[in-house]
Formats: sequence, C-alpha cells, structure tokens
Amino acid sequence: MELHIRLHGRKGLADQLYQQLRAGIDSGHLAAGTQLPPSRLLAEQLGVSRKTVAEAYSRLTYDNLLSGVVGRGTFVTPRQPLRSIDTSAIPLASAAALERWQQRATVLSRRQLESPSRYDFIGGASSKAQFPFDQWRSCLNYALRRSQRHPERHFPAQGLPELREAIAHHIAYARGVHCSAADLLVCNGAQQALDLIARVLVEPGCQVAMEDPGYPPARQLFLALGARLQSVPVDDQGLCVEQIADGTRLIYVTPSHQFPLGMPMSEPRRHALLARAAALGALIIEDDYDCEFRYHGPAADALQRLDRHGLVAYVGTFSKTLLPELRLGYAVLPPAVLQAACVAKHLSDWHSPTLLQWALARFLAEGHLNKHIRRCHDIYSARRERILARLGGDLAPWFSAIPASAGFHLSALASPGVDVELLTTLARKVEVGLYSLAPFFSEAAVRPGLLLGFGAIELLDIDPALDRVRDTLQRLG
Repeated sequence: MELHIRLHGRKGLADQLYQQLRAGIDSGHLAAGTQLPPSRLLAEQLGVSRKTVAEAYSRLTYDNLLSGVVGRGTFVTPRQPLRSIDTSAIPLASAAALERWQQRATVLSRRQLESPSRYDFIGGASSKAQFPFDQWRSCLNYALRRSQRHPERHFPAQGLPELREAIAHHIAYARGVHCSAADLLVCNGAQQALDLIARVLVEPGCQVAMEDPGYPPARQLFLALGARLQSVPVDDQGLCVEQIADGTRLIYVTPSHQFPLGMPMSEPRRHALLARAAALGALIIEDDYDCEFRYHGPAADALQRLDRHGLVAYVGTFSKTLLPELRLGYAVLPPAVLQAACVAKHLSDWHSPTLLQWALARFLAEGHLNKHIRRCHDIYSARRERILARLGGDLAPWFSAIPASAGFHLSALASPGVDVELLTTLARKVEVGLYSLAPFFSEAAVRPGLLLGFGAIELLDIDPALDRVRDTLQRLG
C-alpha cells in the first residue's frame, strides 16, 4: 500500500515532503509506531531522487518525529499528541432528524454497555458453553470450500435457496409453519426482518399497534419510521385485541411467549386477532423469537399456521437459539409483501453473508440444530425449574412467577412495597445482574417485577445468586 503524498511542481520537493509527513504525524494520521517506506521505495513511488526523501527523513529524525531501527526500518516516534485545533462546525440542515435518531437508544442497547455481573440473569442470551463449536467449524470449512469454487460474486437478496429450503423444513417441523423456500427472506437477525417489513409498509403518520409492555427495539424502529404507535395492553390471554384502533396498518405481537411477561396468547384470542386484522386489512408481524424451547403442554399453533388470508409475517432468528454473533434470521412473508421486502433488502445490503448462509444450511441439513435444541432443552428446563422453586419458596414473600411454558426467560411480579429499582442497584453491588420490567412498559401502568433470563447463567450459579438476592431483600425489610 502506497503512502499518500502529493508533491507539486519540481521545486522544494524535500521541504514539501517534510511538511506533509510532519502534518500526518501531528494530526495522528501517521500513528506512533507506523513504519514508513524505505527511502528508495518512496522515491520510486513519488518519482523523485532518493536524496530528496533521505533529506526529509533526516529532518524529521532530528525533530524526534522519526527513529530508525537497524535491520527493520524507519518508524514514527511515540510522542504526546498535539491538542486538536478548535473548529467551528456549521450546523447541518438535517440536525433535527439526527437528533430524533439519537433519541432512539433503547434499554437493551444500554445493557450491552454494562460490564456483566458474576451472576447474570440477562434475558435473550444463551449459553455459549452448550454451542457445538466443532460441528459449526466443520460447516464453516465447508462454506469456505464452496466459496472457493463458486464462480458468482453476488447472490440473491432473498437468501440462498438451500438455506431457505432448510429453514422451511425446520420451522414446519418445529412450529408447524406452512411455507416453502419461495416464501422465505433471509435477514441479518430478526431485527432486520422487522426493519424491512416496516420499511415497505410504514409511512409517516400511519397507525401501528403493538403490545404494552413490549419489545423496545421494535417500538423504537416503528417510531423512527414516523409511525403513530398505539400501545395496546395485554392481560393473561395476551394482546387485548378489542382495543386495536381503527385505521391500524401493522400489528406487532409475540403470541407464543409474550415479551417480556412470558404468557402465551390463548387460542380464542389468536382467532380474534386474525379476524380483527382481516377487518382492518392490517399485516400482523408474529415475532416467534425463542419458542423452540417448550417445557410443558402442547405447543399452540403459530398465527401463521392459522392465517387464511395472507395477513401474517412470521419472523424468527438463530441468534438466540445458536449464537448472538451469528446474526442470521428470517421472515416468512405473504406474497403481497415478499417482493417489496426483497427489493428493500437488496437496497439495504444486497444479501446476508453468503459464507454464513452456506454454513448454516449445512448445519441444519446435517441435523445439528435439532440435536443442539434437544441438548439445551434439558439444561434450560433444569435452570427454569430451579428459579421457579426458589420463587415458590424462600423468595415467595417478595415475588411471584408469571406462568410461562416456553423460551429461556420468565418474569416475576413484585409484591406491594418491594422497590425493584433499588433492588437491581443493590444486587449489582453483590455481583448479581437483575433486570426490571419497568423499561418495557410504555403507556400502560408499570407492573413492578423482574425479567429473569436463564439462558446464560449456569445451574450451579442460580442458588448462590438468589441467596444474595434474598439477603438483600431481607436487609431492605
């Protein structure tokens, strides 16, 4: 890679070179420890004599900006950076739009900036200790070999056919979803699926309904696109369908494992939601984010399976089931939405990473995902049962669990008088990460409680962690 230098004319070349190199060092563009090209090579690149380069290097060395290391070369000398020059920035015409986006930070993004506690009940995170890294590594190697012999440079925005086929088989088997590979769009996680669907349906001022409490990133996404957001309350059967306002264009729900409270939407309520959407001509986004893990009772039908009018977009992800770093998700879209969403995907990032798509297709085809889910099911079930036992035992005076049969988090409502916010602060001081339900409420009255994730905490750590929580509660009286 050539050093960026531009000399003008044929006079004062050594001084020009000295000034440009010094400016680069002073500004930090040539950082401490950067190796400069040998004088002969730089002279050839610039079309000047070696003597010109040697003179500039010599002056910089005299100024203690460069140092030579015998047998290695010439390097920028470590030094205190100069104070930055004050500049008067001109306000951008789009300052108001930028400020609106800056205000979209969510509770979940702030959590990621916090250092993890020794015992962490964070929701939406799985245990890396259970992930089959050897099998995944084999699938990645297959993907690399496939890429090496593949002539194409760009791939379909909708996703690789073999991955869409594998996903269609998986969700038909695990969730009873009616679809084929042609109905699927592969995305960079479920969040991009939500973004693409909303981008092609939501216009400034249009009405969007979602659960309250609900998923903050979805809420912030709809608001950022200019939607008028209706926060619809939930009860023990799920979304209160009769409260969805006239004129609603999009409805976002988590019917299998309501986020964050955890209860499933009842069968009558599911049919009522589909009927209401049909009357409105509204699309339902069904976010089925962690329902591969079910602990008791028969699995309720996905809304998509019950849909007879092409009104449900079914969204899923592998980031929670496998690894958050994977960032691959999918959407099963009705024909009326699919083509527009594929265009939006193409304009956004062309397509999701092909290497990961090939690897995941192989991983699914060889049955590794189903084996991983079966293995994790017993692990998560044991953790869940231990937390429930403690909530029904020595923690019962302060918290009661909300019934939930799926996923890898559960919620517990606080008894009157429990200061949940103070508890979470004090718990962090004894190395326990607890998370309040309050940030997930928007307009509905906050139900004080905790979201207790058990995907990332080991079974043997649950009792020591909850012992510290109990002791903290006892000190609080």
